[in-house]
Amino acid sequence: MRISVDISLYPLTEDYVEPILAFIAQLESNSKLIVKRNSLSTQVFGEYRDVMDMLDKEIEVVFDELPHSVFAMKFVGTDRADIVDL
Repeated sequence: MRISVDISLYPLTEDYVEPILAFIAQLESNSKLIVKRNSLSTQVFGEYRDVMDMLDKEIEVVFDELPHSVFAMKFVGTDRADIVDL
């Protein structure tokens, strides 16, 4: 089953840009995922297990480094990579 996830990361720190870019770069490093950036959020598309395993790993990294961070996510049970908005 392929899914779509819309993710926003809000590190509660003055230096918030670099952690966001690092998180997105890690997602993009997984060749099994399609990752699309925009100015408000990042969309991730792929097989359910591939997406969830990567998110589990990378969210833990963010919380280890910046525990005062917030993730806002929306999940859709289909692959909407060809649709502009989730």
